[in-house]
Amino acid sequence: MSREQAYMRMLNAAANIEWNVAMILEAKAVEAEKMRNWLINHVTSDAFADHESQVKQPIGVHEHVLETIEGLTKLNRGLTGVLKAVLGGNEDDGGNFGGLFDGKFDFEDR
Repeated sequence: MSREQAYMRMLNAAANIEWNVAMILEAKAVEAEKMRNWLINHVTSDAFADHESQVKQPIGVHEHVLETIEGLTKLNRGLTGVLKAVLGGNEDDGGNFGGLFDGKFDFEDR
């Protein structure tokens, strides 16, 4: 298999992963909307014994959201590594497709 074919397979795999991430995010958005509606309708100040327990419930929900975002961030960093491998090669090995992408993409972590 040539280097170009390997790069194209890497890009195709990255595109498939991104599509799957988009499907996950869509499902998470639907789930979050259902949770929001349930919380608005069922979780009121009357449902808690004290203010401390009333604050703990939303903090738990936010922790789950943050874990999801952290996982997706790690996944996207991995995908960035794939794109760096494909697009960030030096000109001698043809890794940047003959200079086609020179200076057009900045994949450095900010």
